[in-house]
Amino acid sequence: MQKFLYITDQNEYSDNSFIGPLFEKYLTKHYDIDIIYFSKFKGTLEKKDENKIIIPLADKLNVLEVLESNGINLKDYEYVAVRNDTKILKEVIKRKNIYGFKVAFRLSFPKRIAKLQIDEANNKKSYFDIISNKIQLHQETSLINECDIFLPTTRKMRDNYLKDVKTRTFVIPSAIDPEVLHDNIQHEGEEKRFFYAGTLDKLREFETVLDAFALLSSGSFKIMISTKDPEYAQDLLAKYPNLRENIELYNATTKEELLKLIAKADIGLSILPDITLFNTSTPVKIMDYYASAVPCLMSKNDNNQSIFDDNKTAWLCDFDKDSIKEKLDEIIKLSKDEVALVGDNGQHRLLDIRNYKRIADDLAHQLNVL
Repeated sequence: MQKFLYITDQNEYSDNSFIGPLFEKYLTKHYDIDIIYFSKFKGTLEKKDENKIIIPLADKLNVLEVLESNGINLKDYEYVAVRNDTKILKEVIKRKNIYGFKVAFRLSFPKRIAKLQIDEANNKKSYFDIISNKIQLHQETSLINECDIFLPTTRKMRDNYLKDVKTRTFVIPSAIDPEVLHDNIQHEGEEKRFFYAGTLDKLREFETVLDAFALLSSGSFKIMISTKDPEYAQDLLAKYPNLRENIELYNATTKEELLKLIAKADIGLSILPDITLFNTSTPVKIMDYYASAVPCLMSKNDNNQSIFDDNKTAWLCDFDKDSIKEKLDEIIKLSKDEVALVGDNGQHRLLDIRNYKRIADDLAHQLNVL
């Protein structure tokens, strides 16, 4: 079986719902895979489980040298893939012809662009940042064009941010694991339970969603929020004293904790501002919702509309408080069975077009014809 090396940008304890099912599970049916994670606390290379290699963070740019010095023959690898980090990619490409492996670059999310837009939302973006971003985009494009294959989350991500990339492209979107689905635990209360998982910041403008909830005439709802930004959340919620009794704040620290919370909800929330950054891909949290057959109220953009049908497999609306309020009114009036049916329909839809087993099979085919 051919060997495949995947160099992530994650720490050793990351609970990643993409890397796990795709690279640690389904792609191992096609390749002998080693996956590299990084540690701030370890001083030497450590092998963990069957396919995990932990490397000190300080050696991030010397990954290949560290592997060789620990007896790992780089010529054994047919493929080396790098996730997000173009500095590591640059070092890998330098050695591509020496060892004879093919190089893939995985772009899961344009983090630098996101930071730039967050800084802009906080009035921190400078002219220097804009120039620096253009230079880095040019450098990244050049590096990706030296790869054998480019693996963005969506084609739009390439077209919007890296439009000059000419390398063969294979899209790997967020998806669900068909073998790891969770029961949707129906709570006993009559209220509709809405769940939001993820970041809260100025860029995401969650106050627009709260403004919509504040307009509802019916108080028969709960908003469950799990975020790693509890201070921001508390400051934000303080502006809505009339909603405080309707809101439950959580801080799930593991994927297991998060999925247990989601399973107790009726409807997931993923309504984001109408900007390119959020319109180029489907958030992983949507996949987490549907893994528990929890239907989602989400942004009405081209990407989501290409996957979901409004009122059948999800609810879609524009990002303004009146549109959101109108959809919330519709959802709250539905019976529990009607809500659950949308969740079941959405899960079946994703199992048909967005499941990691099928993506792994298609990726293996693409790699084998390089």
